[in-house]
Amino acid sequence: MTHETDFHDDSRTVGETPEMATSVTGPQFEPTHERALTPAVGPARDVDGFVRQFLRELNYTQGVPLSRSTLNDQYLALARTVRHYLMQGWIRTGKRRRDAGDKVIGYLSAEYLLGRQLDNALLAAGLEDIAREAMKECGLDVDLLRSQEIEPGLGNGGLGRLAACFVDSLATMDVSCIGYGIRYEYGIFKQTFEDGRQVEVPDSWLALGSPWEFPQPDRAVQIDFGGHTERYTGDDGRERTRWVPAWDVQAVPYHLLVPGYRNGVVNTLRLWSAKATNAFDLQLFNQGDYAEAVRAQTFAENITKVLYPEDSTPQGRELRLQQQYFFVAASIKDFIRHTLPADFDLHRLPERIAFQLNDTHPVIAIPELMRILVDEHDFEWDEAWDVTKQCFDYTCHTLLPEALEVWPVDLLGRLLPRHLEIVYRLNEDFLARVREQFDGDEVRARRMSMVQENPVRAIRMAHLATVAATKVNGVAELHSQLLRDKVLPDFSEMWPDKFTNVTNGVTPRRFVRIANPGMSELVTEAIGEGWLTDLERLRELEPFADDAAFRERFRAVKAGNKERLRQLLHHRDGIDLPEGHLLDVMVKRLHEYKRQSLKLLHVVSLYQRLLSDEVDPESTTPRTVVFGAKAAPGYFMAKETIALINAVAATIDADERVAGRLAIAFPANYNVTLAETLIPAADLSEQISLAGKEASGTGNMKFALNGALTIGTDDGANVEIRQLVGDDNFFLFGMTEPRVAELQAKGYVPGDVYASSPRLKSAIDFLASGEATGGDPSRAAAVVDDLLSSDRFMALADFDAYVEAQEKVEATYADTEAWTRSAILNVARSGFFSSDRSMRDYLDRIWNVSARS
Repeated sequence: MTHETDFHDDSRTVGETPEMATSVTGPQFEPTHERALTPAVGPARDVDGFVRQFLRELNYTQGVPLSRSTLNDQYLALARTVRHYLMQGWIRTGKRRRDAGDKVIGYLSAEYLLGRQLDNALLAAGLEDIAREAMKECGLDVDLLRSQEIEPGLGNGGLGRLAACFVDSLATMDVSCIGYGIRYEYGIFKQTFEDGRQVEVPDSWLALGSPWEFPQPDRAVQIDFGGHTERYTGDDGRERTRWVPAWDVQAVPYHLLVPGYRNGVVNTLRLWSAKATNAFDLQLFNQGDYAEAVRAQTFAENITKVLYPEDSTPQGRELRLQQQYFFVAASIKDFIRHTLPADFDLHRLPERIAFQLNDTHPVIAIPELMRILVDEHDFEWDEAWDVTKQCFDYTCHTLLPEALEVWPVDLLGRLLPRHLEIVYRLNEDFLARVREQFDGDEVRARRMSMVQENPVRAIRMAHLATVAATKVNGVAELHSQLLRDKVLPDFSEMWPDKFTNVTNGVTPRRFVRIANPGMSELVTEAIGEGWLTDLERLRELEPFADDAAFRERFRAVKAGNKERLRQLLHHRDGIDLPEGHLLDVMVKRLHEYKRQSLKLLHVVSLYQRLLSDEVDPESTTPRTVVFGAKAAPGYFMAKETIALINAVAATIDADERVAGRLAIAFPANYNVTLAETLIPAADLSEQISLAGKEASGTGNMKFALNGALTIGTDDGANVEIRQLVGDDNFFLFGMTEPRVAELQAKGYVPGDVYASSPRLKSAIDFLASGEATGGDPSRAAAVVDDLLSSDRFMALADFDAYVEAQEKVEATYADTEAWTRSAILNVARSGFFSSDRSMRDYLDRIWNVSARS
């Protein structure tokens, strides 16, 4: 069958069938007739129907025949074809939920790290085989087209990746959810290296088109900023306050479809883009003042220009606050105006929405809802507060005090004057309650106040969120306990029932089925279908750990995954990974508490040993260490650590004495797409943060689910991973959180640790001398000086224990059968870490909503 076309060649391949005739703009619009909701809507679910729709998209949307189309044309047409198949489910899901009056989960998150969409959409819709065969009939390779997709980098790390996993699970469980966020024109920067140092390049993810989104400008809402407030007397004789803004922008929604796994459910991710209300001044343009004529447009669009603008300047801090208010204000207005029925009684708002605050970024939503209820809908203050408190829940993702946002009062008052007044009054009411409950304890009141007095007067957003939220949760058992005991202890004493735990999880659809097809096929052969939506069924794999034939096949899958990674890194980065090595992987955001410096010290120590006469190089385990990390643009020590890792990597790579025994690979621009190939190839997962500093981690879960063994501290979700997989299948080292606190209280002196550990002293001296950095000691100076003078996250204190644990790693890896058995048991016992389970916990413990599946 031939499908080569010019526009007029074959009307069948480009003509519109009755099934294609439905035009939709979103689930809020009713179809013109009920037939639009029958299974006949959309192209036929067979190869020929897929080909017809693909060529229609290519011809009529891209405007080219197949014979003259580019790879990008073909990819865009394929993506839109798949989206067309999802639209039927989107319309049906929206209508069903409107008719039922479902309570909606409004997931408010400043980040969504979605990854590539094509693979996930094909999997969810059950179109993988049809699409592959259809592209083959058109003379195209679906794998080549998949590689054209640019993932939207709308997040910084685990927070955004978690949000993407959660909305995936809610769709798969048929829970009504709208994910709300920001459509950044430039996502997290593209990382490159120049002389080993990180250089940030704009992430132009929209440059070649974004086929998965569609705008709806008729649902734009106005967002106000600045100005002042004024008192006035209402028609009812009551004194009221109104906000008189100084300027405003338009928030335009862009929709992305979030399909559930093969259940026909399609939820919505609504991302907001800022546009000027009056974008163009024709008079100024005609006078020749072209820059001023479009100044309003430039100013407005800056709000959603880039993910997390550098906030070391006052302008950057203000832009961040603008971003946060912009997207939550748009989301609340959109829900009230366009999702609820026109005559809905807002006193019943908690029956229809649960807004989940994903960290402190969206917390300004709390005074915004109060403003809407009191100022725009004439609620009494107390009844507005009662409604507001029932609408919000708060997830805290950190244990680091500096990560709990505070906004200076002068900035908040200048940008959002009415909201500052509301926070002040909420704080007065709250502190009155604190004083009443705790016998006038003013010291406690100052600690708990939403208003920080020093070093500058500022609003503590975590305190505001905790006071307002129905529930406050941490993201791992240890994190939630430390949240209660150390981060927010006064609040947990006041409201012990408000605090709960929901351990994070990851979606097995993307991070097992898509990322690791070989292992997925092996698992399905062993235990049957159904485990992708019931991941606890992986427990059925346990007996296979003792099956020699299964272990051999498991190793073959891992070897295939390593080969896939070798090919990717060769073509993507020019990196040639050695064969036959233990693949030791540490990929995560570059932060001192995650302790990439500790891993580097270990590598330096291994390098020294290989150069010495104390061991036979042939008796050591060949090892390749893979780093993947981005540092925040203004984070000096993190960027120095990246530069040092690359300098050591270059030295080792150039040293023929260790060739084939030790290597470092640091591919630039680690992202979700790279993770999907790297994680299934890993043998060893590095989760070595200082105990008590990592909230949860989700990379640790992905590695375990893909058959890597973990070396880690008892921190974050490592604790639960170790408990589930067993001590024999986890390499534990390092201080516990109480021991860390004890040592810090006594006064930690890194120089004493350095002097007392010969192996540590040797590694640091080797670095400081320049021998590990191509003869240039300056490359290591900043990191070495910081470790010896401060070592805030105690890498030196855990070094000896870490080296001992790595020696156990080598001994275990030398026993191939024992290592494979442990790897299989890691997979079998990690089903708990599905984001589906996380969502069930949120539904049961926090939202009081039932899933349909």
